[in-house]
Amino acid sequence: MTKLFPGKDEMISLIKSRGIKDEILISAMQKVRREDFISQPFKLRAYEDCALPIGENQTISQPYTVAVMTESLKIFRGAKILEIGTGSGYQATILAEMGAKVFTIERHLELHSKAKEIFSKLNLPIISKFGDGTLGWKEFAPFDGIIVTAGAPIVPDNLKLQLAINGRLVIPVGGSDSQDILIIERNEKDFTTTKICGFKFVPLIGKEGWDK
Repeated sequence: MTKLFPGKDEMISLIKSRGIKDEILISAMQKVRREDFISQPFKLRAYEDCALPIGENQTISQPYTVAVMTESLKIFRGAKILEIGTGSGYQATILAEMGAKVFTIERHLELHSKAKEIFSKLNLPIISKFGDGTLGWKEFAPFDGIIVTAGAPIVPDNLKLQLAINGRLVIPVGGSDSQDILIIERNEKDFTTTKICGFKFVPLIGKEGWDK
């Protein structure tokens, strides 16, 4: 019988074939059930390498994009990571499974509430709040890493300034049609930036993002 939809093993093989090497990340993506973060009509497509709708005009990022951004953070066990855009909660769960201490912000109340329920069900100590992620979360700063799961027109200053020394900000920046993922590392005196080209995200809405 022909298999209509790819499974988790196919997803893992694909991201590895595209250059993902972090074994802790690969193990976390092998463990976490992506279908738990997707509504019923799309569950059979959970392991396709594509973004899928999660409500509120938002999406769960494609697995390869999750892998690229997460690997770019260079996470270590116990790292304090801020996620901007909780969405379904999948990205935050991957980070937690890798041993990070995760803080996450979501501007859509319904998505925030659903993700909190999933974190509780999975018994994950993820700290989440409803609000404008472009402002960061000053009371818990500095962060070893900040990951932004929506496309920004510019890099928010608030997020850069909430990085710890040697911390990394991974953020898609560009126009509404496409963005490049910027990897910004804070050094003792300044910031250095590298980029990975050719991605597409939903817009980052907020005081230091796009207007509504």
